[in-house]
Amino acid sequence: MKALVLAPFLEESLGVLRRRVEVVYEPWTETRRLWDPRELAQRLRAEEIGIVVIEADFLFEDVFAEGTPLRFVGVCRAALNHVDLEAATLRNVLVVNTPGRNAQAVAEHTLALLLALTRRIPPAHAYVQAGRWEDPMEPYITMRAVELGGKTLGVVGLGRVGRLVARLGRAFSMRVVGSDPYAKIPRGVQALALDELLRQSDVVTLHAPEPPTGVRLLDAKKLALMKPTTYLINTAAPGLVDAEALAEALQGGQLAGAGLDVFDSAPLPKSSPLLSLENVVLTPHIGGATDATIARYSRSMTEDVLRFLDGRVPLRAVNRRVLGRWRG
Repeated sequence: MKALVLAPFLEESLGVLRRRVEVVYEPWTETRRLWDPRELAQRLRAEEIGIVVIEADFLFEDVFAEGTPLRFVGVCRAALNHVDLEAATLRNVLVVNTPGRNAQAVAEHTLALLLALTRRIPPAHAYVQAGRWEDPMEPYITMRAVELGGKTLGVVGLGRVGRLVARLGRAFSMRVVGSDPYAKIPRGVQALALDELLRQSDVVTLHAPEPPTGVRLLDAKKLALMKPTTYLINTAAPGLVDAEALAEALQGGQLAGAGLDVFDSAPLPKSSPLLSLENVVLTPHIGGATDATIARYSRSMTEDVLRFLDGRVPLRAVNRRVLGRWRG
C-alpha cells in the first residue's frame, strides 16, 4: 500500500512507516502548498494511494467519490472540519485523528499571552530596543505591572487544554474557576455558570470548541458582565468572541486587555481595529506550533497506521462503523 504524508512529520516516525509501506512525504511546511481537493482526488486515484495523512489540507466529498483507493485518512489534529466524515464513512474509509496533540503547547501559549499583557512585555521591549530608556525611574512608574497571584482565573471549556491551563493557573497561586456543561470539573477548580464566571474573573481564558455559525459565546452583553480590570485570552476558536464588540470594549476601557491567537480571518486584515490598540497582544495562530506537537502526533498517527495495517483497531479511530463493515 502507498501512503501520502502531507503533514510535517517526525523523521523517526517516517522511518517506521517506510518499513511497512511506500511513503511519499510532501509536508505543507516545505511545499508551502495546500492541495485543491479535486486535484488531490485525481492524484490519489492516479497513484493508487491508500493512506493519506494531513494536517492543513482539506478532504472534501470529491476525494471520497466512488472508486477511491483510499482506505485510511490520518488527521494530525483534533478537529475534523477538514474532512467530509460522512462521505469517508460512506466509502468505508477509516478516519483517525490525534486529540490532544498540541494541548501542552496551547496551554503554555495561553499563559505566555497573559504574562505578556499583565507584565506589559511587548511595549517594554519596544521601549528598550528603541533607545527610549534614558531615565531609570520612568519605566518603574509607567510600566507597573499586575501580579497573577491571588487573582481569579476563569477557564471556559475544561477539555485537555483547559485543564492544563487551570493547572498552570494554580501554579501561579491563582484561584481557578471553570465553566463547562459537558466536562467533569477537575479537582481544585470551582464550577460556575458562565455569567457568574465572567463577573468574578480577573482573567477569562477560552478553550471551548468553535460554536455554530452565527453564534458567539461572548457577545456585547456577555462582555459587559466582565470587570474593566479583566483580561480576556482566546487561543481556541475565533467564533467564540464577537470581534467587533471586543474591539469596542477594549477601546472604551470596559476590559483591561486581550491576548488573541485566533481571528475570524487569517491573516488579520489591515483594517482591523485591534491593530491600533495598545492593550492587546496578537499572535498569528501559533499556539500549537511547536516541535513537540509534531513529534506527539507523528508517534500517535504512526501507531494507528501500523494497527490498521495489522488488521487491529486504531486507538483513535473516529468513524468506527467502518470497522464493522470490514469484519462483516
